[in-house]
Amino acid sequence: MNGSSSTRVEVTKQFIHKLNCKFNKVKVVEIDERLTTVAAHKTMNFLDVNKNKKRDIVDTISAVYILEMYMNKKKNEL
Repeated sequence: MNGSSSTRVEVTKQFIHKLNCKFNKVKVVEIDERLTTVAAHKTMNFLDVNKNKKRDIVDTISAVYILEMYMNKKKNEL
């Protein structure tokens, strides 16, 4: 979060490079999803979701936030 790259970022960039080489007709879009789990938990807390259900749906809500970021990015490119 301080602007420096972590080991995970480098591994991910290598993976993206391999994807681009193998599937060069498909555009790979990078999305910074580091805070989506935090946002998902805040949403569940706001909606007063039962803590036992939170474990089951946190990844789904995070995925919705990632998709929303992607859609907003595409919309802003137009």
